[in-house]
Amino acid sequence: MNPSFAIVFFTTASGAGFALMALVGFAVPLRLLPAESSFGLTALLLAGVLAASGLVSSTLHLGHPERAWRAFSQWRSSWLSREGVFAVLTFVPAAVFAFYWVILGWVGGFAGVCAMLAVAGSIATIYCTGMIYASLKPIRQWHNGWVVPNYFSLALMSGFLLLDFIARFWASAGRIAILTLVSIAVAWWFKERYWRFIDASASPVSVASATGLGRRGAVRMLEPPHTEENYLLKEMGFSIARKHAARLRLIARLAAFAAPAVLTLVALIWGGWAGIAATFLAVLGAALGLVIERWLFFAEARHAVTLYYGAEAA
Repeated sequence: MNPSFAIVFFTTASGAGFALMALVGFAVPLRLLPAESSFGLTALLLAGVLAASGLVSSTLHLGHPERAWRAFSQWRSSWLSREGVFAVLTFVPAAVFAFYWVILGWVGGFAGVCAMLAVAGSIATIYCTGMIYASLKPIRQWHNGWVVPNYFSLALMSGFLLLDFIARFWASAGRIAILTLVSIAVAWWFKERYWRFIDASASPVSVASATGLGRRGAVRMLEPPHTEENYLLKEMGFSIARKHAARLRLIARLAAFAAPAVLTLVALIWGGWAGIAATFLAVLGAALGLVIERWLFFAEARHAVTLYYGAEAA
């Protein structure tokens, strides 16, 4: 698939935003994070900006962004629509929780209930984002059981990295740093399993199976349907050379996982301003690595329609 920067930014930024919102909404009512209103303003504002900017950027990929609101009506059958519905619904309890916490200084009672509703909505939104791609049967690299866990684990890692950075301005973040290291390890493991799966698994469809002529012998295309590139070839027939994919995977491993893990460990050992600087660099490295990882997620996907344009397998 042809990677669009709007979609790459949407899937990385919104995942990080909703994950941060879920972590804060879960931990603050339980007094596991600083309860100061200044921390609440910073954490929830950052989460809201990331989540909202990611969702807004996704509309830029549409032919008519002004009609994006119509997608909400298809929630019965579309995971994209469900994601939009859950995202909007999540902002309501999150805004109420933010009001009680930042303005009134309350994090328990009704404010805590709103926080937990925001947690549930954030989790549902991330799940729907993953299912947008996991539900597409014509794309083997997406229609598998590793996609949704990858979306969850990468979002959780992003949320913990952000939380580890901002929480250090208010309190010691030793426990958060340890959980961040665990989240990085889990996300890295899921990503490696996903890459191993798409490299090792054979395509379930071929020209023979797509045409239904396989029982008659070998099947090949006589000639392409047309001689010029069209929308299908540009968007769904995009391909990346194996050597380039391997190089980008290595960069993603180093930037998204290895560097943040080392920097988080440094912050855990040193603390103070050195820890703040290390966690800030970890966030920047992860942001770069995840953009590359998500670009690859789209670039390595092949739609089954390419079989009709000469591809041996999808």
